[in-house]
Amino acid sequence: MGRGRWQHMAAEELQQQYSPSRWARRLRGDAAVQAHIEAVTAGTQRARASTRTALHVPYGEGDGERLDLYLPEEPSETFPAFVYIHGGYWQSLSKDASGFAALALVARGVAVVAVGYDTAPKGHMDAMVLQVRRSLAFLAKQYPGIRGIYLCGHSAGAHLAAMVLCTDWTEFGVVPDIRGAVLVSGVYDLEPILHTYVNDALNMSREVAQRNSPMLCVTQAVPAACEVLVAVAQHDSPEFRRQSQEYSQALRSAGWAVSLLDLASVDHFDIIEKLSEDTYILTQIILNMIARA
Repeated sequence: MGRGRWQHMAAEELQQQYSPSRWARRLRGDAAVQAHIEAVTAGTQRARASTRTALHVPYGEGDGERLDLYLPEEPSETFPAFVYIHGGYWQSLSKDASGFAALALVARGVAVVAVGYDTAPKGHMDAMVLQVRRSLAFLAKQYPGIRGIYLCGHSAGAHLAAMVLCTDWTEFGVVPDIRGAVLVSGVYDLEPILHTYVNDALNMSREVAQRNSPMLCVTQAVPAACEVLVAVAQHDSPEFRRQSQEYSQALRSAGWAVSLLDLASVDHFDIIEKLSEDTYILTQIILNMIARA
């Protein structure tokens, strides 16, 4: 299924391909989405109760431009930061359900940062991409103790994280020290989204979708380019799986150090929920990525 294969799908098939809850293995439809929201919210609440935090830190002037920090109890002068960008199809979830990975990472000396951004309909795609980029520039300027940023995004958040990788940082006055990126069950070509229910709230034009598609703005890797892990779930839809495969191939062709991880026995939701568990394979891979740097 090469790029453009979706153009030959019937409208109902395309809707199904871009409806992750229809492919979930434990629950289906709205019940799968609700269970996911409850899982990441509960994990975040546990992390806030057990971790040293700095919550609702403004990185800009907008109401949605806030981030949460989960900090090691005894941080060394320098420490790595795992920066998480939430999913929710650019229109739901928030940073307040995005701290669950701190349960496994903070005890290993890794700070966790949950980034908030204005979701649709308040936020539009260009603005969301800019907000996430600005949050990274803010971290680089305000927290000189950060020794390496490890970017992670899930679903729509993986799209936003991928857009960070093609940022021209000259206009931001700083180059964040991004050493790794973990892109989980993401969408990297937004054009198919235009033809689904997802765009009802986003209201993207074709031009907006194209300029915000990571597949279309892959830059040639520079010598200091970060390591990239593209992860996809066994029970993601064929279109989600195709997008991950083709984006990882595009990065590899541009000289990036990229790995594609196909995770067995998980779906679009628990592939990321399980980051709260220190024995989960993706948690271990992230810790190993940080240890290698």
